[in-house]
Amino acid sequence: MARYDVLIAGAGPTGLVLALWLSHLGARFRIVDKASEPGTTSRAIGVQARTLEFYNQVSLAQKLVERGLKFTTANLWVRGRPIAKVSFGDMGVGLSPYPYTLMFPQDEHERLLIARLDELGVTVERPLELVVFAERADCIVAQLKRPDGSIEMCDASYIAGCDGARSIVREAVNAGFPGGTYAHIFYVADVVGTGSVINKELHVALDDAAFLAAFPMAGEGHARLIGTVREEAAHANRTLQWSDVSDIILKRLKIEISKINWFSTYHVHHRVARNFRKGRAFLLGDAAHIHSPVGAQGLNTGLGDAVNLAWKLAAVCQQRASARLLDTYEPERIAFAHRLIATTDRAFKLVTSDGALARWIRTRVVPFAMPKLFGRQWVRRLMFRTISQTAIEYRRSALSCGAAGNVHAGDRLPWVKLEGVGNLADNYASLCALDWQVHVYGNASPGLQALCRDRGVTLRAFPWRDAMGSAGIAANAAYLIRPDGYVGCADTSAEAKALAQYMDTWELRPSRAKPV
Repeated sequence: MARYDVLIAGAGPTGLVLALWLSHLGARFRIVDKASEPGTTSRAIGVQARTLEFYNQVSLAQKLVERGLKFTTANLWVRGRPIAKVSFGDMGVGLSPYPYTLMFPQDEHERLLIARLDELGVTVERPLELVVFAERADCIVAQLKRPDGSIEMCDASYIAGCDGARSIVREAVNAGFPGGTYAHIFYVADVVGTGSVINKELHVALDDAAFLAAFPMAGEGHARLIGTVREEAAHANRTLQWSDVSDIILKRLKIEISKINWFSTYHVHHRVARNFRKGRAFLLGDAAHIHSPVGAQGLNTGLGDAVNLAWKLAAVCQQRASARLLDTYEPERIAFAHRLIATTDRAFKLVTSDGALARWIRTRVVPFAMPKLFGRQWVRRLMFRTISQTAIEYRRSALSCGAAGNVHAGDRLPWVKLEGVGNLADNYASLCALDWQVHVYGNASPGLQALCRDRGVTLRAFPWRDAMGSAGIAANAAYLIRPDGYVGCADTSAEAKALAQYMDTWELRPSRAKPV
């Protein structure tokens, strides 16, 4: 029986991105899914800047941008009145090459990922269901069930549970799924219509007893609506229809719906698994955490899990790093999952709660405070960094060491445009190597150059520009960059000792880099 590095259970966006990165990194893997075909409904729709930055590393970002719809403006309504308007474009300029959220439906997203994997010679095996697996000393052995009921055995060094909220992998490792479920029943609908909120911008409308989120979609008059079902209909013992939605806000905003392309109702959960890893099994995406749709964070968080884990799995399986590297996946990702759950939970309760205090805040405090807050530049920048996920950091990770300037190890490498610096558009261009590399903004010391040459690590020395200092980077400091674009080690002295010690500690051996 062939031995694989990784068995990926589940071929939603998280599993597909894990497969994409593992493929680029040269790992041996299988990806299986019990569904006979990919999803055909759009579900998640927002793609954030940090996700596009990851996709840029594997030459996929531009395809999403070309097919999706950029939106740079968000609007807040209360009781049918416009209260505040925020330009995302202004908020994100200079912070990311993608200063916007991209609207790209999940079904199209999955098809694009599948097509890219097909170009790389990777096929999702479906329908092929993970039944059970057992861990041995040096591998896991999984049972996979074919459509005819026959069982196939599969050996892999590790298993990645990307198999959704009802994860078999999570159940097998007894990770639990503590959290809760919101009382309301919510609906999601892809519609064609007219009205003040169907104008290619994001709109959030609050009312005494309801809320509506309208997301822009490509196509004239197309929008994604998320809201609540009427209380009396929610308790009906039947399949809910469009006529059951709470239409108070729809009427106040004078929205006329001419066509419903897709409609579904669901309960919203907020849950985080107790562990994201047990032995040779890992949990990612909805198998590890689910939460409200506030901020369009769910899909992007799962993709962040996949990128974080992929390069670590590949490095360990290819004996280019200590196996201890895998110990950093759970603390890095579970910490963010808990922060995200807490944030979205508070926000979701505010916009959906029936309580008197929540209604008073929605209809009285929000109209007064939000325009003032949104008028402040620092608030808008903070909002972009939070929603775009560019603010995610791993400073407390065991994998993070040192600081230089305002950049700490564990931070995402600040993005800097490089006007007039060779043929590089920005300092992210070199991240396509998907390997460890050293960045120096200014002059690299002879000792650092010798270390990189001896260790086979790419050294990127960028001529100093004022924009680098504005981004928090220290002149002439050394930044050892992880394959996922986060800073692993930062050293102000830029001598070889700190970086050499770091690389020895983690037994790092870059795979494909050439000194430049």
